[in-house]
Amino acid sequence: MTLSTMNDGVDALRRFSRLYTREVGALGPLPGGDLPLTEARVLFELASRDGATAGELGRELGLDAGHLSRILARFRERGWLLRERDAADARRQPLQLTGAGREAFAGLDQAARERMAALLGTLPDEGRAQLVEAVTGVSGLLDRAAPASPILIRHHRPGDLGWVVQRHGAIYAAEYGFDGRFEALVARVAADFLDGHDPAREVALIAERDGLRLGSVMVVRVSDDVAKLRLLILEPAARGQGLGKRLVREAEAFARAAGYRRMVLWTQSCLVAARGIYAGCGWRLVEATPNEAFGQALVSESWERDL
Repeated sequence: MTLSTMNDGVDALRRFSRLYTREVGALGPLPGGDLPLTEARVLFELASRDGATAGELGRELGLDAGHLSRILARFRERGWLLRERDAADARRQPLQLTGAGREAFAGLDQAARERMAALLGTLPDEGRAQLVEAVTGVSGLLDRAAPASPILIRHHRPGDLGWVVQRHGAIYAAEYGFDGRFEALVARVAADFLDGHDPAREVALIAERDGLRLGSVMVVRVSDDVAKLRLLILEPAARGQGLGKRLVREAEAFARAAGYRRMVLWTQSCLVAARGIYAGCGWRLVEATPNEAFGQALVSESWERDL
């Protein structure tokens, strides 16, 4: 990443931070009560992790021990908090909310949900879907402590192939220097598929986690016996997890079940990672031809695999 790109990213994150802080009211009491943001976060963790200790909360939230101690003291004054010694470890003092504490949390939680629902309600359906996908992606990138959800592979839905075209154009331009003619090629493949594919014998598969698209692959008919593998792509953040091989195996399984006897594909020799996936799945290189395409001097390759 260049210094210019880094600075652009910093500026974008700062704009987002200011916008989000304003929209959720993080500079003042949150909706549904008189708690500032830090105290609301402590209350949320207490409700979500019954029996946590002050030390555990402090580490989780990154709070100074003295600051956290004062917050917990205020919660006790309100009758929200009990502290009992652990029967198995007298040194451990788990924190538990009282009934009043849970009622306070429930009111705060409901008000927060209503605030978020109101924000979403200002957007059209497509805008809501885009926002949910975007914030899910941000959470996945930044929340390193969260356990990873499983990656699902599903058939395409409206909007998916537009994403496939856009990501091919952006990723191949950034990583291989391909010009706009490559994106145009991908767009034609996607358009032809959408115009008249046979769902029984052709498929576009999308890999996603928590609604965030991570990759794709396509199977299209060449003849009654031969299918073509097309448009395999992975987001950079999804690489190195075996997802590419999984997508190819899913495509092969679909083709086999659809009655094809052989699969073929066309690629470029510079796509080293993709070629490794094909070789690892038992595909074989059958032809290599030097050519000029997409603004580059390339070696185009044909691969095939018997089913």
